[in-house]
Amino acid sequence: METDLSLQLAALLFGAGLLAGAIDAIAGGGGLIALPMLLFAGLSPAQALATNKLQGSFGTFSASLYFVRRGLVDLGRMRTMILCTFGGAALGTVLVQRLDPSFLTAVIPLLLILIALYFLFSPRVGEHDRHQRLGELPFALSVGFGVGFYDGFFGPGTGSFFAIACVGLLGFGLTKATAHTKVLNLTSNLASLLCFVAGGQVVWSLGLIMAAGQLLGGRLGASLVVLKGSKLIRPLVVCICILMSLKLLLG
Repeated sequence: METDLSLQLAALLFGAGLLAGAIDAIAGGGGLIALPMLLFAGLSPAQALATNKLQGSFGTFSASLYFVRRGLVDLGRMRTMILCTFGGAALGTVLVQRLDPSFLTAVIPLLLILIALYFLFSPRVGEHDRHQRLGELPFALSVGFGVGFYDGFFGPGTGSFFAIACVGLLGFGLTKATAHTKVLNLTSNLASLLCFVAGGQVVWSLGLIMAAGQLLGGRLGASLVVLKGSKLIRPLVVCICILMSLKLLLG
């Protein structure tokens, strides 16, 4: 694709990537900012989705690296979750290029609203780990593969679905759940990106400019998660879920 990349457009893309990366690291939903910007830049919907995976991968990588270095994530223990998430996302991305995912637009907003209500009203959602309801292998096979498939096939709300599963099934506190969510989201982003690259849908010039902003934004958002914890994560998750629901319902 040929693009007339002016300095003003490059600055807008970088700024959008920065903001999207910070929001995504805290509560997910960075695509609410990134996708409209990519469409505004003149990309087709398929190109926008593919390029969003490119720039989003940089933000989730930056956030994940920060959480790993702070000791909030043990990659060795997450190996099976990562593999299952990667496989699910790759399968979902292959299928979405052949099938119509529009039927999900009626169901996903309702699920996102339920997640928002859970985070808003549940007194148990905080910083402390609680009783684990599901083992890590069953979690990997069900949530890792299932949400990974969803991210490759459709995408909106992936971070929220991972977060609620980490809190509700693994018993993680919000900060730890957010850290694990970013690693799994990075995994699904990379799997989808590889499939989109194979399909020739990625617009590299625009995606890499946004990726530079995502690197900084992801690092900033991750540091805010560690500093502020549930006081910051909880209200942002609620707001992002509601905004994504409205966007999907209103089109």
